[in-house]
Amino acid sequence: MSQATQSKPGQGGRGKGAPVYGRGPPGTESSRPRRPRREPEEEVWIPKTILGQKVAAGEITSVEEILEAGLRIQEFGIIKKLLPDLKSEVVDVGIIQKMTSNGQSTRFKAIVAAGNENGYLGIGQGKSKQMRIAIEKATSQAFLNINPIKMGCGSWECKCDQKHSVPFKVKGKGGSVTIEIIPAPRGLGLVAGGKIKRLLELAGLKDAWTTAKGSTPTMNSTSKAVLDCLRQTFSQG
Repeated sequence: MSQATQSKPGQGGRGKGAPVYGRGPPGTESSRPRRPRREPEEEVWIPKTILGQKVAAGEITSVEEILEAGLRIQEFGIIKKLLPDLKSEVVDVGIIQKMTSNGQSTRFKAIVAAGNENGYLGIGQGKSKQMRIAIEKATSQAFLNINPIKMGCGSWECKCDQKHSVPFKVKGKGGSVTIEIIPAPRGLGLVAGGKIKRLLELAGLKDAWTTAKGSTPTMNSTSKAVLDCLRQTFSQG
């Protein structure tokens, strides 16, 4: 009678022990080096408009020169060149559904805010069948809609010469939402809701009181009200 052969660990088959899945026992991993991670290449901006060519050549060095001349910014690279420290943040995302003759269609909607936390803020909206493309469209639109904000200290309790709040009380409206920003003394902080507070931080405000009326959870109207409110800082003085 022949002696039964003893099965080795890791071998499959009937009656030969449980098979080993994965990378195997410790110490048996291959010494093959990992493939280096490919970093996304940054696209080189090639100006297509006369304004873009002047910015690339260094003839225009600030956004204020463009706005004072009444020129229209049509290229994403112009703002990126003049304001390299601009940050973008997704404010809200949603789904748009509607019935068509071919059935129900679904699209994504994104709202993005862009600011440098030092007197500039822009808000954009994008729609697409893919979420990533909707965010990219909204980011480009936010850069093109960038607006300067006049900052100062309009609080009678503070009366300092630093630019930490709004110079006077301003009021803006977007849809059914009305927002009012009141200058506050230094050190108080931003008295506002979560997303409204973040928009004011991107604009560069550090101290302010805010009041809001209307359907503030609707970020489309709320973001427009905040931007309209900050634009009013140039209405006086």
